[in-house]
Amino acid sequence: MTPAAEPAQPPVVARVPVLNAANGLTLLRLVLVPVFAASVVASGATHAGWRIAACLIFAVASVTDLVDGWIARRFGLVTSVGKVADPIADKALTGAALLLLSWYDLLPWWVTGVILVRELGITALRFWVIRHGVIAASRGGKIKTALQILAITWYLWPMPAGLAAVGPWLMAAAVGVTVVTGFDYVAQALRLRRPAREDA
Repeated sequence: MTPAAEPAQPPVVARVPVLNAANGLTLLRLVLVPVFAASVVASGATHAGWRIAACLIFAVASVTDLVDGWIARRFGLVTSVGKVADPIADKALTGAALLLLSWYDLLPWWVTGVILVRELGITALRFWVIRHGVIAASRGGKIKTALQILAITWYLWPMPAGLAAVGPWLMAAAVGVTVVTGFDYVAQALRLRRPAREDA
């Protein structure tokens, strides 16, 4: 007699701990946001030393945004907590920087408004379609992030007049890519929602 085949065992899924290196870097970025803001306020947008300190803190925090995602994917440390906390930390850092730059008249308020409306809107859009699929970061989105970081860093650093004039051009490029990629993400969201509407 042929022995009965043993029932297939369900695959064992390794449980990823919430406290891991990737989430630790995300937490560090959140902690650095008020430290960064305090440095900008201490500078009054005029004191060179404090502006340099604020710029360096912003740069370090921005690097954690790039590294934590890579670590999570490379070592299988992706968690639900990280998926939620990472964009929150990202938007908190960028939002604080833009609001403070505008508060001290280094950046027009409309620029801050456009970027923040887009960032918050796309974050809400991602949660709106999360049951139907994930809107992954596109190449344009990564370019957008890099341009925003570069432009904000440029504004924070006490540049001489000649180099400071480059800042508005960098920010204009960042705003342009921010708006264009925003429309692209909206199109992706509508494509994800369309099958659900057709099945209704």
